[in-house]
Amino acid sequence: MAVQAAEKDGINVEDDHLNHSRGNPGLISPDKEISCLLTVPFSGRIRGGMRPGKKIIVMGIVELEPESFDVSLTCGRDSEKDDTLHDVALKLTARFNDRQFMRSARVAGKWTVEEASTDYFPFIPDQPFRIEIHCEHQRFRIFVDGHQLFDFYHKVKSFTSIDTVQIQGDLQITKLG
Repeated sequence: MAVQAAEKDGINVEDDHLNHSRGNPGLISPDKEISCLLTVPFSGRIRGGMRPGKKIIVMGIVELEPESFDVSLTCGRDSEKDDTLHDVALKLTARFNDRQFMRSARVAGKWTVEEASTDYFPFIPDQPFRIEIHCEHQRFRIFVDGHQLFDFYHKVKSFTSIDTVQIQGDLQITKLG
């Protein structure tokens, strides 16, 4: 199975040299040493930051006995070495114990109140999923497996500063785009 990595203005795994691996800038084969770059926890650059019309796709498989996992869009990749708390434009948290899919943000070091999910919990242990985060002018629109679940209105207004995707928790990543 081929794993899609960075496309123009897409997500790039930590090492920029992967854009040139095997002569094809759009595909990375996971059957060699590169597969370890999609391990969790994962952090990858969003080329050019976010903008209206851009979408982030995370495909994966939930672990067999999950507690939770997070997908976050964060700011400040170029200043990771300092001790400041970077803004988090969107943090999606799937919690399996109470079957909630939550969202929140951190602006100027303070977390917003977690917004409760819909009644529908789309994730099943040991099953694949596809999360799409669509950036629009006023909000992020979140889809799971093709179903629109909710909107999250922007708390971080500078789209281009949203330059990193971070994924952690009880899942395996199979594809990013």
